[in-house]
Amino acid sequence: MSAKQDPGGEPRTDEARRDRQMIELLNELRVAIPGVQILFGFLLTVPFSNGFQQATGFQKNCLLVTLALTALSTACMIAPSAAHRLRFHEGDRPWLIESASGLLIAGLAFLAFAITSAFVLVTDFLFGGATVWVAAVATALVFAGLWFVRPLLRSRSQPR
Repeated sequence: MSAKQDPGGEPRTDEARRDRQMIELLNELRVAIPGVQILFGFLLTVPFSNGFQQATGFQKNCLLVTLALTALSTACMIAPSAAHRLRFHEGDRPWLIESASGLLIAGLAFLAFAITSAFVLVTDFLFGGATVWVAAVATALVFAGLWFVRPLLRSRSQPR
């Protein structure tokens, strides 16, 4: 094991660094997964509500897209747990961390699209017209900015 230093200057072994990365990843998943589950559960009830029989073809298609995006987000965010269970005893922790990180990022992207799509569905049902697209673009920009652009710009401005 090679010794490295964390930003505070303390020596850190590769194994200790991986432990920290795994704990941080699990904490991030604990925050994201309930949001996906709540959205998915809500979406599953929509077709059975009384008002949805009046939905247009566009709104029904939008619900299908939103459901699919939410299912993809769920799959990406739960996949690290399945991989961990299957590979943990194989000493494959670096692969688990790297793949889980990529899956979490993909899951967050699908979740951002799903929430934006749900926003389109609701605003189209309630208001229609230009309001739908203005609200959708604004929502997408907020997610893209806060979840992706801001952190990526920060990493570029920091020396390694």
